[in-house]
Amino acid sequence: RGPSGPTAEEDTSGSDPASLAGAWELLPVTRAETNLLRDGVRRYLQLPADQTVLILHAKVAQKSYGNEKRFFCPPPCVYLSGPGWKLKQDQGPGRGGFPRGGYMGLDSMGSSLMETQKLSFEEQPDSKGFGCAKALYISDADKRKHFRLVLKLFFSNGQEIGTFHSKLIKVISKPSQKKQSLKNTDLCISSGSKVSLFNRLRSQTVSTRYLSVEGGAFIASARQWAAFTLHLADERYNRSEFPLREGYIRYGSVVQLICTATGVTLPPLIIRKVSKQYAMLDVDEPISQLHKCAFQFQGSDRMYLCLSTEKVIQFQASPCPKEANRELLNDGSCWTIIGTEMVEYTFSESLACAREPVSPVPLIAALQLTGGGDVAMLEVQGEHFHAHLKVWFGDVEAETMYRSPKSLVCVVPDVSAFGSDWRWLRYPITVPLLLIRDDGLIYSSSFTFTYTPEQSLLPGQPVPSDVPQDSDKLLDSIHQEFTRTNFHLFMQS
Repeated sequence: RGPSGPTAEEDTSGSDPASLAGAWELLPVTRAETNLLRDGVRRYLQLPADQTVLILHAKVAQKSYGNEKRFFCPPPCVYLSGPGWKLKQDQGPGRGGFPRGGYMGLDSMGSSLMETQKLSFEEQPDSKGFGCAKALYISDADKRKHFRLVLKLFFSNGQEIGTFHSKLIKVISKPSQKKQSLKNTDLCISSGSKVSLFNRLRSQTVSTRYLSVEGGAFIASARQWAAFTLHLADERYNRSEFPLREGYIRYGSVVQLICTATGVTLPPLIIRKVSKQYAMLDVDEPISQLHKCAFQFQGSDRMYLCLSTEKVIQFQASPCPKEANRELLNDGSCWTIIGTEMVEYTFSESLACAREPVSPVPLIAALQLTGGGDVAMLEVQGEHFHAHLKVWFGDVEAETMYRSPKSLVCVVPDVSAFGSDWRWLRYPITVPLLLIRDDGLIYSSSFTFTYTPEQSLLPGQPVPSDVPQDSDKLLDSIHQEFTRTNFHLFMQS
């Protein structure tokens, strides 16, 4: 079901979406193929056969000068997960299983061989595929201040799966030595953001170890790194209860490190600035990207988070007799901190015979509801939209209009589409929101839509004598209460 006629240009008037319906392109619907597709969507919702591509990378990259190669640290990683990879393998040779090959490089200017790296994927014990680009760098010939990483994946038969982009990466010349200003927010580290921690002994790349989690325990890994959510915590914490705070993190703050993948948490830590292997106890300036820091266990006697080969241990620092505001650390207690980003692309080829790549993978960022009752319109906001996408409410296809690469608008289906007994609905109905390409490719999302019935009568109020309780009139009045205030949009984490 391709588009009929030319694509409408993006509307920038800022008008109400419902008033602009005529400006968007309406995709034609064929009832027979919709019914066939609906059966497939029902099977998908019962057993989602998703394929997920997760890209982890640092927020900043240090530029290389001359012949040196400052490889990105931590190295960009790709994780492949979901039962859909195996399902495609069962459907035919060469098109299933984890991709046999891939390439990662820099966008646009990053076209030289030195800036593109071949990836191979290995299956891990948790059934995820893992690949790592250890030799990527950005040279001083590249004058950009920001760039993205580009990942291309291929099936074993050579067919392209798709192209996937990282988030924006800021280029820096070297770690800032100056006291960081909160005006330079892209170099500061805020509470609730994700970071990576690594330790490099004697400035040797081969000795780099990353803080990671394996089997529920913290380890120092030479291969894989974990992203940790770094939270400011209230110093007056009570047992394991930690009221989390907003703001930028400064040295001397009590913080909590939580592994984003496993949820494993370290005890409360005080983050300290490191200068020439000393922990500085009196520094309270904001923390900057690629700074050296140390983590002191709160309430301990100078005990610090430390690595010993592959293990993570506690190290007791030595006091400085001449300077009470310093404590002497060992090499393993000095960590480099850097902000990280994560972008996840999820799709399912379970219904599709896709000859085209799955990219661009649309990403939903927000929902905007307009109107109510029989004329409720939902605007889906995000990225990488095109005219071959339809919005689905669970297994119900919505009349969809393409507005721009960042906006789709659809008519909210009537609640009766979700069952013949809708008249007796007494509880909310929540349905997942999907985007489906016209060749049957499914893109799931973390968004849901909820229909909530509301009776006109308050609880405990007697039913008027002229309206019997089982009357169609009462049921119709309940149905009419599906107004704008009764639609609820949820984003599930």
